[in-house]
Amino acid sequence: MTYSLAVDIGGTFTDIVLRNDAGALTVDKTLTTHHDLLEGFFHGVHSVLSKAAIDANNVDGVVVHATTVVTNALIERKGQPTAMVTTEGFRDVLFIRNEHRYEMYDPQIEFPEPLVPQELTFSIAERTLADGQILAKPAEKDIASLVSQLKASGAKAVAICFLNSFANPENERQVAAALRQALPDLFICTSSDVAPQIREYPRASTTTVNAYTMPISQPYLKRLSERLETEGFANTPLIMLSSGGVVGAETAGRNPVRMIESGPAAGALAACHYAELLKIDRLMSFDMGGTTAKACLIENRVPLVTGLFEVDRRYRFKDGSGLPVTVPSIDMIEIGAGGGSIAHVDDLGLLKVGPESAGSMPGPACYGRGGTNPTVTDADLMLGLIDADNFLGGDMKLDSPAMRKAFDRLAGELKLSPVEAARGIYRVVTEAMASAARAHATDRGIDYRGLPLFAFGGAGPLHACGVAALLQSASVIVPPQSSVLSAFGTLVTPVRLDLVRSDLGRLNDLDWKRVNHILGELTKEATEALAEAGCTPQDVRFEFGADMRYVGQQHEVPVTFEADPRSNHDISGIANRFETAYRTLYGVTPSHVGIEIVTWRVTARGPLVPFKAPANAAGKAAAPKRHRTVHAWEDNQQVAVYARADLAVGQKIEGPAIIEERETTTALPPGWSAVIDSYGCIVATKG
Repeated sequence: MTYSLAVDIGGTFTDIVLRNDAGALTVDKTLTTHHDLLEGFFHGVHSVLSKAAIDANNVDGVVVHATTVVTNALIERKGQPTAMVTTEGFRDVLFIRNEHRYEMYDPQIEFPEPLVPQELTFSIAERTLADGQILAKPAEKDIASLVSQLKASGAKAVAICFLNSFANPENERQVAAALRQALPDLFICTSSDVAPQIREYPRASTTTVNAYTMPISQPYLKRLSERLETEGFANTPLIMLSSGGVVGAETAGRNPVRMIESGPAAGALAACHYAELLKIDRLMSFDMGGTTAKACLIENRVPLVTGLFEVDRRYRFKDGSGLPVTVPSIDMIEIGAGGGSIAHVDDLGLLKVGPESAGSMPGPACYGRGGTNPTVTDADLMLGLIDADNFLGGDMKLDSPAMRKAFDRLAGELKLSPVEAARGIYRVVTEAMASAARAHATDRGIDYRGLPLFAFGGAGPLHACGVAALLQSASVIVPPQSSVLSAFGTLVTPVRLDLVRSDLGRLNDLDWKRVNHILGELTKEATEALAEAGCTPQDVRFEFGADMRYVGQQHEVPVTFEADPRSNHDISGIANRFETAYRTLYGVTPSHVGIEIVTWRVTARGPLVPFKAPANAAGKAAAPKRHRTVHAWEDNQQVAVYARADLAVGQKIEGPAIIEERETTTALPPGWSAVIDSYGCIVATKG
């Protein structure tokens, strides 16, 4: 029997999934230990191994890991001193930014402080032109002076970002080689390796994010690999990337900026897996955990991918208020709140929820770990949607008196009863998440109405029906083991790497010799990276695309090609793909305007992961295990409570009802009904 292991570290909980080759899953959920992430990692791993009655040496399949270590380092600013080297005259690029204001008329607008301060920003005389021609190479004496400055500065990492280096990386590589020889303990990365794309500020921002987190991610992944080996696991870990693939730990350690959204990306890939399994072409995934909630649109059973996102935003839902990162990532929106999001009364006396979160320490008031503010989880407990004695299967008892004390204060401020205040939190959270999901879909030219809502995460099934009603969703699908589905997603994700390189050119005047060279380098780099994860060159499949726009425009539209453009140089086919994508977004195509390619994209994938959930036969319908008082929809309503493990395939349940499992709870409001399908999914529809 072959076993594979997945661990997803989130902001509140760490999820662990052990899978055997027959498709059986053993899962666990434990609080994230932020002081040492590996403590919670191995606590959960030992728990699932014990449940399955196996040892570490029996895990002879893959070990896949999604982690928040990079995100935490950026938000908490716990990285090592990081320097940056720029072209002479461009030292202020991180402070000038791109002059975009996310609130045009706010005179006190805030941006995050750059990761590299002014005193650690150095410059050197060199120049590469936009076409890649080297106008001036760095002088040896200037490089020697830079070495002395970096040595005296105490910097532990350095980002090298020269003007136009995406067109020709020679100068960056010359300086990097000299620094590696003179300062072997310094973590070094270049923008031409990390983000070889046009636009200086996003490229510099991405490179400094990578450099800032390298001294944290590389030792962390090294410790993880060494401990897995010490405990007897057969294989080195694979690391989940934001783009929805996995690579080896060494590649991930060199490129920590690619790991920022690794956990949420895994959840979106799990939704794609079930879309394939259930033969559903389009759906919206809804992942609500302990800290945040995320939504992702799945089209043709694959997620949308973006080339730009932000980290460390001053305002969580304001585009432009964070640090831009130009690496491929699954296109998600962080919406509303998670179970730990704190409720409060604003200056106008209105009830607000989030974005501040209680996390895992101290956590919601009901965790009994010192939290005093009411959260979404506290509201769910107050309303009777979750059972204080059955949280995590009874392994973690909730503190109802602490929850009531927190609500007494909030209810007093609102001049409401505690139950009314809790019901308000439930409604505010639901409305906020639905509103953000609508905007996310509309911005991408997608009609969200009628899309099934695929709900998972610790809190997702509790709130999914309310969100679905507002989105006019056709149904709500809650898969088995929904609380740990992001960890499961890493086990059904093939090895994958997305690479990009900017090379501005008119479509009708492309230099195909240059294009062939660029795409050849990208495919070679991707093949080498996938080899580290165990893929042979024969197993690697490539997908090609580009970021394109009409001449004179500032922003691009990502386009995926039907085939390798090197094979037939099909300019008309490329143009047709772009015009179709452009029309989907904007409804028109100015066909009289020329088209240009800004950035080439290559996606390399390993073989598909062979896994299919076993279908279950119909059984005898289970009766409710008990009834309890619930206040979510009306006062003192007696609601049937079912154990999910007892439900039979084909069984129909009428709302209101509660369906409990160890790691999460599904709430079925009045007017809704649910049926259990052959794969064990709860499929709920509104009458």
